[in-house]
Amino acid sequence: MSTASETTSLFRVRVPEKRLRKAEIILARLGMKPGDAFNMLPAQIELREGLPFEVTTRPPVVLDPEPKCKKQVQKAWLHALGICWGCEPEDGRSNMS
Repeated sequence: MSTASETTSLFRVRVPEKRLRKAEIILARLGMKPGDAFNMLPAQIELREGLPFEVTTRPPVVLDPEPKCKKQVQKAWLHALGICWGCEPEDGRSNMS
């Protein structure tokens, strides 16, 4: 949280106009402005002592949008959330259903 006595720095960055416009639409749905989102990045870097996302040269996994791949999508989300896929919970029920 900012205080009145906290000094700030102006940070300017060039962003492709089309990308910024698309981001502004998404951020507006979240009740945010681009400046809010940009300010969150250094805050998260500070908290995590690193980037808040993985930087890699590996191609992303492409998920098939067809309903037959529902389990693949569920598995990807559970993995992203840090939930063990296929582990037996304490109540003995499988979390794969």
